[in-house]
Amino acid sequence: MASIIFTAKDIFDQEFKKEVRGYNKDEVNEFLDDVIKDYETYAALVKELKEENERLREEVAKKAVQVTPSQSVQEPAPKHELPQVTTTTNFDILKRLNRLEKEVFGKQVVDREF
Repeated sequence: MASIIFTAKDIFDQEFKKEVRGYNKDEVNEFLDDVIKDYETYAALVKELKEENERLREEVAKKAVQVTPSQSVQEPAPKHELPQVTTTTNFDILKRLNRLEKEVFGKQVVDREF
């Protein structure tokens, strides 16, 4: 993992050589101020996440110690059963459709079949 080269203070203290035709110094300073703010925010976020990561690792380690080898960690039962997937063929679909038509249209369908 690459390490961080500059701190916010390094960026703030950076001096550039002066030339006759250069960038507008005010614009450069304004931009670098924004970079420093972002860098400080980034550093604070990284620190916060590292602390949270360490806390969570300790919490997991404590739970692992609390569970003895004879105990097993049980997963919670699923709240809803998933429907079983069944394969239906075209023939099965046609039979079901035929039954539905008989229920809906009644005798008209039965007479039409013969």
